[in-house]
Amino acid sequence: MKQLPERVSPPEPIQIGNGRSQPTPRSRPKWPLKWLLYLGLGVGAIGLSVLLLRPAPLRVDTGTIQRGTLQVTVDAEGKTRVRDRFVIAAGTAGHLDRITLNEGDPVKPGMVVARIDPLPLNASIQQALGRLSEWKAQRAGVATQRPKAETLQQAETQIQAAQARQQQAEARVAEARAALQQAQRDRQRAQDLFSAGAISRQARESAELNETTKARDLDAAILAANAEASAVDVARAQLAVLQKQQTDPDYLLRVYEARIASTEAELAQLRDEANRTDVRSPVAGRVLRVLQKSAQFVSNGTPLLEIGDASQLELVIDVLSNDALKIRPGDRILIDVGRDTPPVQAKVRRVEPSAFTKVSALGVEEQRVNVIGDFVNPTPEFGDAYRVAARIIVWEGKNVLKAPLSALFRCQQTAWCTFVVINGRAQQRPVQIGQRSDFEAEIRQGLQPGDTVILHPTEQIKNGDRVTSR
Repeated sequence: MKQLPERVSPPEPIQIGNGRSQPTPRSRPKWPLKWLLYLGLGVGAIGLSVLLLRPAPLRVDTGTIQRGTLQVTVDAEGKTRVRDRFVIAAGTAGHLDRITLNEGDPVKPGMVVARIDPLPLNASIQQALGRLSEWKAQRAGVATQRPKAETLQQAETQIQAAQARQQQAEARVAEARAALQQAQRDRQRAQDLFSAGAISRQARESAELNETTKARDLDAAILAANAEASAVDVARAQLAVLQKQQTDPDYLLRVYEARIASTEAELAQLRDEANRTDVRSPVAGRVLRVLQKSAQFVSNGTPLLEIGDASQLELVIDVLSNDALKIRPGDRILIDVGRDTPPVQAKVRRVEPSAFTKVSALGVEEQRVNVIGDFVNPTPEFGDAYRVAARIIVWEGKNVLKAPLSALFRCQQTAWCTFVVINGRAQQRPVQIGQRSDFEAEIRQGLQPGDTVILHPTEQIKNGDRVTSR
């Protein structure tokens, strides 16, 4: 049988001075250890929930504001060009021998670079010499030489024959004009019938073609009539010469002298052209292009070769007309050649005064201007018509406070702002910028060296948001 615990009697009251009794004080109750443990676990759970529900900081790209060199450039493509280019052309018409020179071959002043067959010119020279001898012989015998009656009769017969041919030609003109008028009426009738749907389009076009053909026939007949009229005038002139030869031998003498002078001038011209069958180089340089390689017949002035000094190059860079307003003679030009080498330097010599229209790769018409530049140092790696990527420096500053252009954005429509990272939070700050390139901008107010700014800020970033660098 279980034994019950003994009952503890309450403490007896304590007597105090006034005779009243006071109860003895009880000890304060103590918290159990497990309650303290539960309380600690609850507080920890609440703190963990707050940490888990707290928004995570945004991961952003950041950059540092620093001082350095800032270059504002106009980037464009251009090409190299030989400064003094000579196009050698054929000095006379004739059969060109095959040109043996190739692109890049050196040439010297006076060197024969092409040859034209002189045989036709030599034959013409011999003919001119024969005519000259004939005129001189006739001039020597002009005192005794008189035209015979048969010669005058023959000249008159030639005039009559020429007049008969002229009349025939005029008759053909009248015939052709009548045929043209009939063709015009047929064409007008065909158009009316075609409009009414009575004939086919082919019939109408045949009528139009017939009218055009008749018009051409009329033109040809008129030209033939004019030619016959000229022949009549020539025959009459010959008769007049013969008649004067009968009465004025001195006039005939002057005629022969004029013919001799004319033949001598023709002979001098032929000899000069014969001397030009050997085409020579006017300067020293190299062959840039062979325009006519194979043997063929060429006319006077046909381009044959291009010659120039490939070491004397210049730059031709076409830029937008808006960018051309920023460029001045003397501006530096940097040309990237790759291969981890420093860019080749050049200077602007001239901005051409006239623009031209060029269609871009997107099909947009652009007004562009050629900028001519000179290399500062010789550039053996470049040749004629090489394509280059050039950067024309229109402004340059040393020890400039600059910021990445990707860190700036428009705020308040016309102002510029950026986000500065301060104690892990993004703070929007207005800035004042000056010159800017494609990648950096000059900071005149709003930032200090060493400030950390957010690159490529998005609309998710607000003023005061927590951020962290990637």
